[in-house]
Amino acid sequence: MRKETSGVKICYPKPMSANQSKNDNLLERLAGESGLAIVVADENSAMIDEANNNSMCRVLENSAEFAPRCAEFCGKAFSLAHKAQTFVSYECYAGLSCVAVPLKTSEKPLVGIVGRTFLKSSKYREATERAINGDWQKFAPNDLFENVLLTISEQNLEKTAKKLDGFEVKKAKEKNEEQKPQIIESKEITALDLLFGSLLKLNYKDACVSILDFLKKHYELVSMIWLERKEDRLEIILTSGKINEKHIQIGVSANDKRLLKAVQNETSLELRERQTSETSEKTQTINLFPIAVGGEVKSALAVADNLENRAKIRQIVSFCKTVASELEILRLREQISERDLLRNAVRKFNEGLKKIDNEDFWLNLTQISAELLRSERASLLIFNEKSQILQAKAAVGATEDLTVQAEIGGRVAQNVLQSGEPLMVEKLSQIGLLSAPLERNYRTESFISYPIAIGTRKIAVLNFTDRADRLNFGETELEILRSIAPQIAVAIDHANLKTETGELRQLSVTDSLTGLVNRRYLEERLTEEIKRSNRHGYPMAFLMIDVDFFKSYNDTFGHTEGDKALKIVAHALKETLRGADVAARYGGEEFSILLPQTTSEEAEIIAERVRQRVEQTAFPSRNITVSIGIANCSLALNACENLISAADKALYEAKAKGRNNVQIYENLGK
Repeated sequence: MRKETSGVKICYPKPMSANQSKNDNLLERLAGESGLAIVVADENSAMIDEANNNSMCRVLENSAEFAPRCAEFCGKAFSLAHKAQTFVSYECYAGLSCVAVPLKTSEKPLVGIVGRTFLKSSKYREATERAINGDWQKFAPNDLFENVLLTISEQNLEKTAKKLDGFEVKKAKEKNEEQKPQIIESKEITALDLLFGSLLKLNYKDACVSILDFLKKHYELVSMIWLERKEDRLEIILTSGKINEKHIQIGVSANDKRLLKAVQNETSLELRERQTSETSEKTQTINLFPIAVGGEVKSALAVADNLENRAKIRQIVSFCKTVASELEILRLREQISERDLLRNAVRKFNEGLKKIDNEDFWLNLTQISAELLRSERASLLIFNEKSQILQAKAAVGATEDLTVQAEIGGRVAQNVLQSGEPLMVEKLSQIGLLSAPLERNYRTESFISYPIAIGTRKIAVLNFTDRADRLNFGETELEILRSIAPQIAVAIDHANLKTETGELRQLSVTDSLTGLVNRRYLEERLTEEIKRSNRHGYPMAFLMIDVDFFKSYNDTFGHTEGDKALKIVAHALKETLRGADVAARYGGEEFSILLPQTTSEEAEIIAERVRQRVEQTAFPSRNITVSIGIANCSLALNACENLISAADKALYEAKAKGRNNVQIYENLGK
C-alpha cells in the first residue's frame, strides 16, 4: 500500500504475493524510508526497476527536446559509477542531486541512481520559474510537479545508496515452479505518516489548518498561531484555541537574528507578552517555532500554551523541521498555480481591452475588470487634476446612476487615492465604517478599492464589491489587480489624452507625425514598469525598431514620401500590438515598444509578428522592412537606460545580420 506525501511515496509493506521478488520490497522500502527516488538501469541506460521516481524526470526524459540533456547526466551514470567503482555524486541540468552507485548482480552489472531530489529550496524555486516563465512552460504543471522530491540531507543519498547491495535482477519463473509466499515484517502506520500522506491533496492554507489540528490532537496543544512570511515580516494567517487576532501582535521579523539562531540551535524562541491594561497580572509567554528551508524562515508556529516540558519543545521542533520541506513544496506549487492564473487573467484582460469600443470605453473597461474579479458591482472613479476631486465615469451593477454625481468616493476612495495603497476589506466594521445606505442594496460587506497611477501621477480608483459567489475578496483578487493595473493606467491615460482637458498634455506626449506617444512619455512608462517588474517579479520586454535603409528612401522619394512611410509603419505597429502594449516613436525612423507582463518567448513572437506585418504592408513607393532588437527586464537589466541600451545593441546586431530580422540581447555572443 502506498501513501502519497508531498511528492514522497511512503510505502507500508503488506504480505507479498507469490510472484513478487525481493527487489520490489527493497526499492519500495528504501524509497519510503528515505523519501528519495531510486532507479536501476543497465549499461544502455534502459530502466530495470524504479521506486518513487521524480515526476520531473519522467516528464523530461520523455520529451524529445530535453531527453538528450537527461542523457548527459543520468544516461552516463552507469559508466561513471563502474569506472570509479564507488559512489559518484552529481547534479543534473534540472538542479536535481543524484548519487550513482555501481551494482554487481548475479545476472549483469547495473547502476543504481539514488536521489533525483532538490537539496536546496532555491533549486526548486529555479525549477518553478522555468515552468512559469521559461523553457518548461509547455509541460502541464500537474504532470511536472506531481511528485517532486526535496530533502535537506546529502548524507541521506549516500546512506540510501549503500543499502542497494541486496538488489538482484528479476528472474523469470518456470510455469511449474512452486512459488512460496514471502512474509515481511509489517510496519505500523503512524499518525504522522497519515498526516503527510494527506498534505499533498490539500491547498497550502488547508494544509496549515490540518497541521494545527494534528498538533492539537496528538501534542495536546490548545492555543496556537500560524504565521506566514510576507516579504520580511511574519504575519498571522491562522489561529487555534482561545486567541483573538486583534489583541495579539508578534513583532518578530523573519530575518530576526534570534529567530535564525533558534533555527541553527533547533530550539524555539520565547517571547514575553507586553503588559497592557487589558492583560492579566501574570505575564504570559509564547514559544515561537520557526519553520525554515535552507536557513530561510518561511513560516512559524507560535504556541501560547505553557511549555515547561523541554521534551515536548524538542518534539515540536522536530515536527516543524520535518514538515518544512513538505510545506515548501506545497507553497511553491501554489505559486505556480497562481502565476498561471495571473497570466491567463492578464491575457484575457488584454484581449478584452483590444476589443473595447471607444464610444463605450469607460463602461467596457469597468465591465471587463469586474468580470476578472467575479464582481457583480464595480465603479470607475477618475481623478480630475484641475478640480482635485474624483468623478464617477462608469458603474456596473449599481442600483443608482453614480455618473450623474459630481463628486463621489468620500468614504473610502479619496483616502485610497491619496495613500496610493489598495484597500481590501472583509467587513466594514474592520475599518470603522457604517454600512452603506440600504437603497444601494449591497449583498456583502467585502470590497476592494484600488488606486490607479502612473509614477507619482494619480489617475483613478477602481472599486469592486459583491463577489458572485458571495465570498470575501482575498489576495488572489489583489494580485490580479496588481497585474492588470499598468494596462488599466495606460488605457485610462490614453482616453484622457483625447478629452478636451487633455489636449495640451496630449500635444506634449504625442508624436505629431505618427500619433504614437513620444520618447519622453515612453521612458516615463518604462521606468514605472521596470520598478513594477523588480517589485513583483513580473516579466517585461522592450523592443527597439529601425526602418531599414530609410535614408535612401528619403533621398530617392523625398521627405514627404518618407513621412508617409513612417505613418504607415506606425499604423502597422498599432494594428499588430495588444491593448496593453505601448508603441512610441523614439526618434527619426526609430520606434520602440514596451511589452508589460510579457516573457522573452512571447516578446520574440510579437516582434516577429511586427516584422512580418511591416514586410507585407503595401507602401506607395517601395517595400519597407524593419530590424528589431529585444531586451528583457532582469536582475542585470533593471534600469531604464540599461534596458534601452541592451535593446539597441540587439537592434544593431539585427542590422549587421542583413536587416529585416529579430535579435535578442540575451542571445548575443552565443
